[in-house]
Amino acid sequence: MTRVVVIGAGLGGLATALRLQGLGCEVTVLDQRERPGGRAYQRRDGGFTWDTGPSLITMPWVLEEAFAAGGLDLHREVDLLPLDPYYRIFWDGEDRHLDFTARERMPEEIARFSGRDARAFEPFMEALRPIYEDGILGAGRRAFQTPGELVRFLPRMLSLGAAWPLHRFVARHFEHPRIREAFSFHSLFIGGDPFRVPAIYGALVYLQFLDGVWYTRGGVYSVVEAMARGVEDLRCGERVERIETAGGRVTGVVTAGGERIACDVVVSNADALRTHELLGTRRPVRPLRPTMSCLLLYLGTDRPFPKLEHHTLLVGRGYKDFIADVTRRGRLAPTFSTYVHAPSRTEPGMAANGGDSLCVLLPVPNLRGRVDWDREEERVRDALVADLETTFGLTGLDAPVRVEHRMTPVDFARELGAVDGNAFAIEPTLHQSAWFRPHNRDGRVAGLYHAGGGTHPGAGVPGVLLGAEVTAGLVAGDRGLTGRRAARAAAAV
Repeated sequence: MTRVVVIGAGLGGLATALRLQGLGCEVTVLDQRERPGGRAYQRRDGGFTWDTGPSLITMPWVLEEAFAAGGLDLHREVDLLPLDPYYRIFWDGEDRHLDFTARERMPEEIARFSGRDARAFEPFMEALRPIYEDGILGAGRRAFQTPGELVRFLPRMLSLGAAWPLHRFVARHFEHPRIREAFSFHSLFIGGDPFRVPAIYGALVYLQFLDGVWYTRGGVYSVVEAMARGVEDLRCGERVERIETAGGRVTGVVTAGGERIACDVVVSNADALRTHELLGTRRPVRPLRPTMSCLLLYLGTDRPFPKLEHHTLLVGRGYKDFIADVTRRGRLAPTFSTYVHAPSRTEPGMAANGGDSLCVLLPVPNLRGRVDWDREEERVRDALVADLETTFGLTGLDAPVRVEHRMTPVDFARELGAVDGNAFAIEPTLHQSAWFRPHNRDGRVAGLYHAGGGTHPGAGVPGVLLGAEVTAGLVAGDRGLTGRRAARAAAAV
């Protein structure tokens, strides 16, 4: 029997563990926090509940496959609820808004801004379809372990325009600046600057219209809880101190408490920029740039704010400069563009006494930037709440706040071990994607593999689940997990 230790009980680690269990491996999952989830965590206080990480589900069939590989039925474990609209976008200084909704109704929404762009919507979707099929479904489900695999992949992507900057690709189809912003912002969900990431990430738009946007009753954390229930040996509150090797291959891990766990395989779901430290190596194979970070406000209010949908984006002035400030210039922007999650629109029980449990996400520079959070946290918090009140009409937001928690880049670094306090692992630029991203199988140490948002294919719930499939497949191939054991696993699901 192949013995596996998974470091980190995030979605990627849990999904890999379920798949390897299904293949007959003996799997132990270790996590330094008191509960599983990693970035997909949950906070509760005073009758309010907040997802502290992902707040929506796309490509639900990927979740179905991950659960089934571990012998679980997704729809017996969690309750998926469709969202409509997917989210609403407001812009500073404009009365009108844009709802992202079902594909057949989207041209009507766009027409309120531009009739010409409404007619361009279907051609835009058709341009994204092969990028989704070849770039997400094709490339996202196979390992990029050699340069040759990249060489074979690139010509098709180049022919589709998928290597262009995302905003430029969108601008080929749409003219109105608001529509261009609306159809290119999705890369921010995985920490990518839409003016610099390749247009392959435009497939994030396509997949939402293809499979819808979903919410799970109890929050996305209910998915974590269901996956964790399926892991046979999950140990929380146990931090891995180091990965032990001998003769160039993995032999076990040692916890902070001094326990040594022997194993044949280690899957690291820790921050991909930090895993080399567990091997006692000072430097990674090559330097990689982490994503921006976030300031997160978790507000429990005693009254609702009807202007907000389940998901709402509030875009301030100088949007392009705002993105450049937080991703490249390392400074706080003078304006605010935020994302607000209000789950009580769909599930009233997520907030106490008919109020709102609001998660306000503001992109900010990571700790490489020039921000002293000990000095700036209160000021930025107050300025952000004031902006939500005066610019976007959430009048009186501060007064009814009864419970409040925050998360800054310092917390990302301290609680999650995120290098430079990054919020989304490694920046998904052209030179940090596919083969250029940390590989699912480590190239230096036999028996060491990677899972999570920092490895191929990338961040986001679908990305880490597809990555878990790739990683588990590599382990299966390397360990010869085929024949009778694989057949028994297939029969079980």
